[in-house]
Amino acid sequence: MPVFDRSGRLSPEKTVALAVAVAPALWLLSRALLGDLGARPVTEAIHQSGDWAVRLLFLTLAVTPARRIFSAPRLILARRTLGVATFCYAALHLGLYILDQKGDLLVVAREILLRFYLTIGFVALLSLTAMASTSNDRAVRRLGSVRWNRLHMLVYPIAILAVFHFALQEKLDATEPLLMGGLLSWLFGYRLLHRATGGVTPLMLVGLALAAGAATAALEAGWYAATTGVDASRVLAAQLDVTIAIRPALWVAGAGLLIAAIATRTALPQRASRRSKSSSAASGAIHGQSAS
Repeated sequence: MPVFDRSGRLSPEKTVALAVAVAPALWLLSRALLGDLGARPVTEAIHQSGDWAVRLLFLTLAVTPARRIFSAPRLILARRTLGVATFCYAALHLGLYILDQKGDLLVVAREILLRFYLTIGFVALLSLTAMASTSNDRAVRRLGSVRWNRLHMLVYPIAILAVFHFALQEKLDATEPLLMGGLLSWLFGYRLLHRATGGVTPLMLVGLALAAGAATAALEAGWYAATTGVDASRVLAAQLDVTIAIRPALWVAGAGLLIAAIATRTALPQRASRRSKSSSAASGAIHGQSAS
């Protein structure tokens, strides 16, 4: 059962992950039944299912940093559910697109070949299919942990393709895809820091937050310069003008700093516990020497 752990007990982590995975589908279904999807309901459903596929993909990627930073190892139990849900929404996204093309697979294939944003979206879906089909214990045993982990490293290039596909679809207002691109830079940065140091400190997280915010600002400036011809310096200048809107760079930096603050609070009790254990061990050693 998807909400129970290996010991047969109800897993809060799996239960919450399943609820998060199902909620967007129920929301989309309710909107469809109420006729609330606008003049082109299938097109709206295509966009919404694709958006949620990308959002759930990012939640999946966030599980590993979250379990380390917040000292919550059992969060790993949520990752498989979120990953499989990502694939389901991506498959629904394609299925609705086929429906919108009246089921004509030749037209769908031609569009995928001719339209670049559809091509990269389809490549991402194929990669997600490979990952979803091996997201079970039997596949881990058959492939071996090294090959299985190597295959599932595809999630990072998939995330890049998904964000690019998302941004190309949005055309004029790419705020959410750019925000996700900034968050992806934070996730990449965290992974590199952890690989290099073996443990990311709260101070490192502060630096990562500022670096990811700067990367997001540069990404937004470059994107709008390339797609609309707006001077990149004007876009960069608008990053700090919160009277217009809070731009993705500030959201990414703010989220990163909040994570660093929470990590600091999490780290304090752990340090105190380690000092207490060290003091107890030292006291025990002294008493042992006195007794001898």
